[in-house]
Amino acid sequence: MLHEIVISGFGGQGALFAGQLLAYGALEEGWHVTWIPSYGPEMRGGTANCTVIISDEEIGSPLTRHPTAAIVMNLPSYERFEPLIAPGGVLVVNASLIAQKSQRADIRIIYAPANDIAAELGAAQMANVVLVGAMLAATGALQFETLDQVLDKHISARHRDKLELNKRALRRGGALAV
Repeated sequence: MLHEIVISGFGGQGALFAGQLLAYGALEEGWHVTWIPSYGPEMRGGTANCTVIISDEEIGSPLTRHPTAAIVMNLPSYERFEPLIAPGGVLVVNASLIAQKSQRADIRIIYAPANDIAAELGAAQMANVVLVGAMLAATGALQFETLDQVLDKHISARHRDKLELNKRALRRGGALAV
């Protein structure tokens, strides 16, 4: 089992947090995992992405040239990563911000209106969690229950009031990939 996942968006959209959720989830399930963040000096508003590799074997390199899955949260991320996804891979597109449609027939594409769903739930900043849910349902990389536990353990005291909303956002995203 090997999942090489890229999560990318503007700084402030929660791409790095989404990657951390996956990395902690992989640790909880006993997998080998790497998490590598990358962001420009601008932080909020600049581009930010991370790579998460989850494997049942030791990981030789924390980098990937052709991810098996990508979550793209904005158009520049879509343009950068859509062509790189390995055939048979999964692309999760934030359809609230990206109108462009992929012409690739060799990957599974999920167009998730993540910002709209997050706003409907009452917390616009949870679009990243909606997208993670869609990716999990499409790939089976981790169990939803594991991410519930990760959220319980790693949501800061400042955001504790949004714990159940995060879990609902995860499930709403998962429902998009069924």
